[in-house]
Amino acid sequence: MNQKLLPFLAFILLAFTGNGQVAQGTLLSTWSDASLPGSAAFNNTYNEIWGYEINGIEYAIIGSTNGTHFIDVTDPENIFEAHFVEGAHTGPAIIHRDYHDHNGYLYAVADEGNSTLQIMDLTTLPDSINVIYDSDEIIRQAHNIFIDETQDRLYALSHKVLGQNFAPLKAFDISDPLNPVELGVLGSFDGFNVGHVHDAFIDDHIGYLNCGNDGFAVVDLSDMTAPVLLGSMRSYEYPQSGYNHSGWPSEDRSHYYMADETWDKDMKVLDLTNLPDIMVTDTIDAGSESQFSIAHNQLVAGDYLYVAYYYEGLQVYDISNMANPVRVMHFPTTTLNPRESYEGAWGVYPFLPSGNILVSDMQNGLFVIDNPANISSVDDQIWDELSIYPNPATDIINIELPDGEFTITVTDMFGRTIDKIQSVNNFSHLDVFNYVNGMHLISIQNIKTNKRLTEKIVILR
Repeated sequence: MNQKLLPFLAFILLAFTGNGQVAQGTLLSTWSDASLPGSAAFNNTYNEIWGYEINGIEYAIIGSTNGTHFIDVTDPENIFEAHFVEGAHTGPAIIHRDYHDHNGYLYAVADEGNSTLQIMDLTTLPDSINVIYDSDEIIRQAHNIFIDETQDRLYALSHKVLGQNFAPLKAFDISDPLNPVELGVLGSFDGFNVGHVHDAFIDDHIGYLNCGNDGFAVVDLSDMTAPVLLGSMRSYEYPQSGYNHSGWPSEDRSHYYMADETWDKDMKVLDLTNLPDIMVTDTIDAGSESQFSIAHNQLVAGDYLYVAYYYEGLQVYDISNMANPVRVMHFPTTTLNPRESYEGAWGVYPFLPSGNILVSDMQNGLFVIDNPANISSVDDQIWDELSIYPNPATDIINIELPDGEFTITVTDMFGRTIDKIQSVNNFSHLDVFNYVNGMHLISIQNIKTNKRLTEKIVILR
């Protein structure tokens, strides 16, 4: 069921003036299915959100109590369910599913019931989706998964297999998608013992681990038999601590934005530039006075931090000053009154080539919200002369610039720097022949004024 612009959510985008006003995002469309059951625990029908693009078609991938829904959001005002994959276990027992894609495959797990690891071949889209692996042999339940794409490793967090002990973290080699190979199990990281790893961001073997009541750790996981602890904080060592739930680093990995899934606790901004020392430089919130405000999941894309708050919905922060984020945009997904429960927005995904934001709400389903670049705090007139073409590109991208000196940085969707140049004239170009296919982010910063504009570019061959 596609419910466009629900009356109580049909809001108008406000211009961000740079004076502290927080913009309210533009809702493009919503999707939900009234036939789906809610969970017995929290009456949440929906859970995790992911995104995928292939052949110019964008999909929102949203989990429910019954399985995985692929919603075509290419035309954001006319979205529809294109495909559905039933979960191994379905119905009210299911609270939580999790997803990550890699090399054309989607990996899916659930944290309840007689579940499995499902691997779906996405290369046959838009025609079909083929489930090529569906077994509980190596994963029956996992609270979260994360794929280190540079190393072809899948990490199962809070992992369970029938007849085996609970594992805080387990790693698998997925270089052959049909035959995942276990690499090891960890519950201690170089003396930092944990009973739980709830969520993680892992890139090129470096893991940023959110360990529930045990705190936070940065760990080199290159050798699963001998992990190296690079830095850590126990829960009693940082302000406004609670259940250390999730986080995401800045694109240069110098800062980490961390949430404790505990009511009335602010998010923390961590400075990681002097490991093993970790410093909290700031705390941020959703601008709510409710004692039941609670952040759930967050991701970084370019100069923005995107956060799904249960009761406060989508919150977007400008992190061009990484140590001191500024809240610039919000969008509510629920009208439920905050209380000591878990309801409302679950997750957020900001990496589609269109720049549109996907948000999942536990009771209301999928929300597609306009690109936050529309609320940029830069003086738009400064950038009138800016032009980036062709886009999509194959070999060369040309950049026409206004007067001034600029730094041009290209990153992938996980913030890894791919290219960086300086331009002191009105024209520059990027040789993108060696870039991998897909979406990238190009950030153009005026060196004199420090103003910055981030746009999406797509490489297609």
